[in-house]
Amino acid sequence: MTLHSRRTLLKLACILSPARMTGLPRGLWRFKEPDGQKVAPPIPDTFPAQPTELVREMVTVSHFDLKRVRELVTLHPSLARASWDWGFGDWESALGAAGHMGNRAIAEYLIANGARPSLFSAAMLGQFEVVKAFVGAQPGVQQIRGPHGISLLAHAKAGGDGARAVFEYLQSLGDADAEPTVAIKETEAAALAGTYAFGIGANQQIEVTLEQRQGVALMYSPLTWTRKGIMGRPLVHAGDRTFYPAGAPAVRIRFAEENGAMVMTVSDPEVVLTAWRRPATR
Repeated sequence: MTLHSRRTLLKLACILSPARMTGLPRGLWRFKEPDGQKVAPPIPDTFPAQPTELVREMVTVSHFDLKRVRELVTLHPSLARASWDWGFGDWESALGAAGHMGNRAIAEYLIANGARPSLFSAAMLGQFEVVKAFVGAQPGVQQIRGPHGISLLAHAKAGGDGARAVFEYLQSLGDADAEPTVAIKETEAAALAGTYAFGIGANQQIEVTLEQRQGVALMYSPLTWTRKGIMGRPLVHAGDRTFYPAGAPAVRIRFAEENGAMVMTVSDPEVVLTAWRRPATR
């Protein structure tokens, strides 16, 4: 998936979310009855946790939309610390989103409003002494991956000229970048694509699709794993038709032929679902 297409998908996810369509989540409105009297909306079962639609939007727009970030933080200051699980435990904070995108303006705004600085934000912002101190205090910390499995070195690279000293320092360590992935031929990847069903419900299916990658996304295979209604997860090839989703290296997604049908098994670490590919329609 190209950086451009990723931004498009993120924007689409934001636009289609209930929070975006209504302006604010229901729990934050005070509605008017026909007689003009204001009444409080129903209290959701998840209260006092913030509405999931709001949290997801906050992390989404923190990749690219400073104006909306300001609106949301003005509405709820604590959203500067929001985090979202994109799937399989691939947690990303609002600051983490700005960090791997190299969005300095959003990162600085979030930190100024209470976001918790991290090693990854320091690398992107070019805070050389902070990064060096982290590595000195915890040897090997440079090997830890950020959201979606993006390396610390990639965060420094996203920081551009302002993070050049950090980039060169991390590069000198030799192990701050992503580990080489197992290549897979496009023809072999294409043979695994299709719709896999694990039930009869409309959302009980997985779409495995081919995507074009560039930039940092080259760390992923050409395959994207998408359950209906959620954001697709790029897959990293571990070899022998076995993959793991971006940011979740402990998960395994395996493809194998059984009795003439392609079967997908998802383990985390135990088997959580088995799905069969539907025949292609003509």
